[in-house]
Amino acid sequence: MLSLNNIFDTINMIDKQHLDIRTITMGISLLDCMSEDPKRCCDKIYDKITKYAENLVKTGENIESEFGIPIVHKRISVTPMALVAGGCDTEDLVPFAKTMDRAAKACGVNFIGGFSALVQKGFARGDELLLRAIPQALAETDFVCSSVNVGSTRAGINMDAVARMGRIIKETAHLTREQEGLGCAKLVVFCNAVEDNPFMAGAFHGVGEADTVINVGVSGPGVVYHALQGCKGQPFDVVAETIKKTAFRITRVGQLVAQEASRRLGVPFGVVDLSLAPTPAVGDSVARILEEMGLAVCGTHGTTAALAMLNDAVKKGGLMASSSVGGLSGAFIPVSEDEGMIAAARSGVLTLDKLEAMTCVCSVGLDMIAVPGDTSAETISAIIADEAAVGMVNSKTTAVRLIPAPGKTVGDEVSFGGLLGAAPIMPVHPESSADFIARGGRIPAPMQSLKN
Repeated sequence: MLSLNNIFDTINMIDKQHLDIRTITMGISLLDCMSEDPKRCCDKIYDKITKYAENLVKTGENIESEFGIPIVHKRISVTPMALVAGGCDTEDLVPFAKTMDRAAKACGVNFIGGFSALVQKGFARGDELLLRAIPQALAETDFVCSSVNVGSTRAGINMDAVARMGRIIKETAHLTREQEGLGCAKLVVFCNAVEDNPFMAGAFHGVGEADTVINVGVSGPGVVYHALQGCKGQPFDVVAETIKKTAFRITRVGQLVAQEASRRLGVPFGVVDLSLAPTPAVGDSVARILEEMGLAVCGTHGTTAALAMLNDAVKKGGLMASSSVGGLSGAFIPVSEDEGMIAAARSGVLTLDKLEAMTCVCSVGLDMIAVPGDTSAETISAIIADEAAVGMVNSKTTAVRLIPAPGKTVGDEVSFGGLLGAAPIMPVHPESSADFIARGGRIPAPMQSLKN
């Protein structure tokens, strides 16, 4: 039974503390769309997406209106396209990305994810073709997002794929140079990618998922920040308990929306992703939560410990509030999408090395970080390798979304607008990693992979 206090608390969370449902994401399996004829395959892909997601946006808007809960994005994720298109009699997968884009526009969604490949142990034909198509596909579409999984705890790290992704990111930045490398903001490189992630750019619909499913991503950094203002000077036990209680309330809202969307669309409910996803808006920042714990600036000593506690408390609180928790679930630290992170990076306190340390204890990894446009492909690959190693050894999902901003250098900024925000150009180490990346091969899986 809800009390009046519960109701008023929720209203305050929405009206004054930036609580929202970041996304309702419909996952759609395209495994039954396979065909040797590429045109036939594209037609089947378009027809299935538009059939199942036809009412996704309208349903989200109706729930938003009736319940008074902002739902920022409506998105679609599909089966990794390398699997779907790999058997087609074609050498060009760009038309498949354009088909996804056309379907997304027909449905009215904000993004569609799944122009993806899973290459942690090697390349199949479809993987080779998809990687080759990524730069042009992202340059010639508006809503398509791409991801590539280059490593896992079970398989190790495919260093040939890591080397190729450095070159692909550079080419994508070049082809979208008129938009300051925007294509790279829609491309993420994973280790231990999950199959039920509702967040972009890394969402894809895993082969172990149902034919269609509804996953919801919640967001409430502002709510957590506001709650912590009520326990200034208290010990960390109290801070952790406050975060847990707040995460519980946030997740209950997500669970309500997910179940309602599932019922109205006639699609099974998948998961609620508990991740605290910030925005560039003031008052909606993960960095400001860490500073509220007592740090002068996010990035100073103590930041990793504060983030570890935040991430853990969010998970513990959210798990009690939903029948099914999944996705990435924790705290995101995307530099360009977090007002506090932007400020800390501008001041020089928050560095790439510190961000890498922080990724050891939070969701995902080096996210939405702009680096100088002349950063070499090998340096980008080495950054990816470092982050993949963090994920592989710690049995967690890590990722890299870097933007080598064309024509920009340290001291400049890039601006993408909307949820993607703006970012100062962060320095990278000038020393070369080229010989390291040139070795290729595979970094073997760690001992902890042998669990059977």
